[in-house]
Amino acid sequence: MPLPAPNELIDRLAEQIRPTLTPDCALIGIHTGGVWVMEELARRLGGELPCGSLDIAFYRDDFSRIGLHPVVKPSHIGFDIEGRRLLLVDDVLYTGRTVRAAMNQLFDYGRPAAIRLAVLVDRGGRELPICPDFSGYKFDLADDRHLSLTRDAAGALGFVQGAA
Repeated sequence: MPLPAPNELIDRLAEQIRPTLTPDCALIGIHTGGVWVMEELARRLGGELPCGSLDIAFYRDDFSRIGLHPVVKPSHIGFDIEGRRLLLVDDVLYTGRTVRAAMNQLFDYGRPAAIRLAVLVDRGGRELPICPDFSGYKFDLADDRHLSLTRDAAGALGFVQGAA
């Protein structure tokens, strides 16, 4: 079965998330694909939610092994997260290490009341005990395969699969 289009998966996520929203909720996207998904979710959920972004490059546990990404993007959280319910958003959940790094970074900003996880695709293969609360699509992808979200110049989202 082919992977559904990203916009269809974002619609699914929005439907799952909408009933759980509270007035103290905020969205935080993980650069880069998670920010794209968060922006689309915010539009579908009404656009009134505070939104922020994280670049977890310096929080990765494999930083010394893989080095710094060529482009480090700034993290931006323009609101107080203390006591707030956060929805952490990423594009593809694999080992769980990116999510762990994002949570470590979030606690540098304060202590949220709760952190829930929304991912566009859960591809399996976890190395850490991290599970999404909301997922647009779940399927198993072999460890030697790679899945990434792309965005073209017009803003259209797509998926690229290939060898890792």
